[in-house]
Amino acid sequence: KDRRKGSLDVRSTTSRGSDGSSQRRHSSMARIHSMTIEAPITKVINIINAAQESSPMPVAEALDRVLEILRTTELYSPQLGTKDEDPHTSDLVGGLMTDGLRRLSGNEYILSAKQTHQVAGSLISPISLNDIPPQITQAMENEEHWDFDIFELEAATLKRPLVYLGLKIFARFGICEFLNCSESTLRSWLQVIEANYHSSNSYHNSTHSADVLHATAYFLSKERVKQTLDPIDEVAALIAATVHDVDHPGRTNSFLCNAGSELAILYNDTAVLESHHAALAFQLTTRDDKCNIFKNMERNEYRTLRQAIIDMVLATEMTKHFEHVNKFVNSINKPLAALEENGNNGDGESIKTVLTSPENRILIKRMLIKCADISNPCRPIEQCIEWAGRISEEYFAQTDEEKRQGLPVVMPVFDRNTCSIPKSQISFIDYFITDMFDAWDAFADLPNLMQHLDNNFKYWKGLDERKLRSLRPPPE
Repeated sequence: KDRRKGSLDVRSTTSRGSDGSSQRRHSSMARIHSMTIEAPITKVINIINAAQESSPMPVAEALDRVLEILRTTELYSPQLGTKDEDPHTSDLVGGLMTDGLRRLSGNEYILSAKQTHQVAGSLISPISLNDIPPQITQAMENEEHWDFDIFELEAATLKRPLVYLGLKIFARFGICEFLNCSESTLRSWLQVIEANYHSSNSYHNSTHSADVLHATAYFLSKERVKQTLDPIDEVAALIAATVHDVDHPGRTNSFLCNAGSELAILYNDTAVLESHHAALAFQLTTRDDKCNIFKNMERNEYRTLRQAIIDMVLATEMTKHFEHVNKFVNSINKPLAALEENGNNGDGESIKTVLTSPENRILIKRMLIKCADISNPCRPIEQCIEWAGRISEEYFAQTDEEKRQGLPVVMPVFDRNTCSIPKSQISFIDYFITDMFDAWDAFADLPNLMQHLDNNFKYWKGLDERKLRSLRPPPE
């Protein structure tokens, strides 16, 4: 079943100008009201909303309180398994959204833990922003635009894009001034973090981290996001993006749990990788003054910042994907849409209340890093194809290893001999990407991303219709 058909009105996506963007905004709102992946809680909220319209004042007020409670509790996870029987979708969902609790006796696999994490002293410290080599400066010229090419920077920096892009973006956002730390401390920190990404991973390496940092900075510069978040939120978002996959082993949570790895045991099979990324980031940062970007912060401000960074890194865990998207739609998109529909455009106060309440700022930051983390299908086609090849290779390697070790195969469709990459991309876009980016676009206004998403989806569909399983069509 093709869920994307009709979910993108191309005219409204591409039309610009004042009336164009309000027309687009309206069609986005219409899409939000008919979101396809609905948790039971969403249906309950819609029924209560409808009942409120015809209720006397005391009842309407009581229902308001009910909605308030419903919006803040853990009722947002959808019931899986009722969707398409497409094996690509069920494998992706199973692989990304379960902790793989299928135990095997024997064959306990221990992830070869890199016990010796890189530390500040062991790294050379070149460069300040002023003496970056010209070809690297050139590769970063375009970094404020969405179409920036991270792979060009990867090549120019010999696979060390994070240090250089990090220096440039952090300077643009005034991070050193906010943290009251020197540029050389920031540089050492970026080097330590980058050194603890595995360059041997085809996907989860420092180029992915730099890509997520780039998307995060791009989202932070959008008008609606700027009017919502405080400076400390921006700092938290940029740091969280930088560290969000540090020391990723190139295997999924399900794999680590099935394998009885040390990390899975340490974190009780719960959000194993995300907990590790967040904890290790703070260990690496605080154990050496040379790279401790937090060392001059006032204690309470540091606690607030630390909390926000941890919350954002943990939000990238896919088991909570639908919960985060649903909460964002119900607590932010729908109230904003209602205010706009009621002609309350002039009522800046009500809109400001929705945007800046502490709970909603948390939801917006989670949505921001989630979208940045899996924005590959919204990148220009060549980048989208490159990322698709890299993630597929990482999943193929995991499947190979599961077979070698006699572990349960978490995602059987990712067998390098039989896998259809176009089918897996179509499933990923249909199941995880479309609704999330429709909601994020309605909030942040991202017509260029939605246009890329549409183009890329058509590209994968075209390959699939020709029964091709590869990244590209064969040369003519």
